[in-house]
Amino acid sequence: MDNENDQLIYGDQINKGFFGSLKDHIIDLIQTLVVFGAIFTVIYLFVAQPHKVSGSSMIPTFQNGDYIITDKLSYKLGQPKKGDIIVLKNPRDESQDFIKRIIVLPGDTIKISGRLIYVNDTLQSEQYLPKNTPTASGAILQEGETVKAGPNQYFVLGDNRTHSSDSREWGSITREEIVGKAFFRYWPPQSFGFIKS
Repeated sequence: MDNENDQLIYGDQINKGFFGSLKDHIIDLIQTLVVFGAIFTVIYLFVAQPHKVSGSSMIPTFQNGDYIITDKLSYKLGQPKKGDIIVLKNPRDESQDFIKRIIVLPGDTIKISGRLIYVNDTLQSEQYLPKNTPTASGAILQEGETVKAGPNQYFVLGDNRTHSSDSREWGSITREEIVGKAFFRYWPPQSFGFIKS
């Protein structure tokens, strides 16, 4: 009889051990998920963020439906450069993000004349565009008029100059409106790789 009681007690300890172990595994899993969630949130908010290109404003550089990674850290450590492709808040609706190219830095001047762009009175050779791509003027950047960017102002344009809402229409943007630099394209597979400015 004593032996049977010993067996029952031993069996009960096995059951407690199994459920206790299961509970420990569940707690470990939850803790791991919380840690990964926290790491992902920090990366998403401060380091890098995925974006989908919607629309045709950056053709031929980007196509509608391309997927990119936006580097959010570079501009916390350094300055945006002319020619950088950036993701920015839509100046007219901050719930949307735009992708554009920086054409003018703070303190620079820009002029559109004869459908060509002049920065600091120098004709721009935009080798990333098809030859003879015309750049029409807009409500802000009017034909023949020189506009100077202020201390915290950047002018951005889409590469598809005939189908882009950009600084020609809504003016300059500030550093605070820049989400980050487009630095890696992961879709479609044939375009996989780092993005050149």
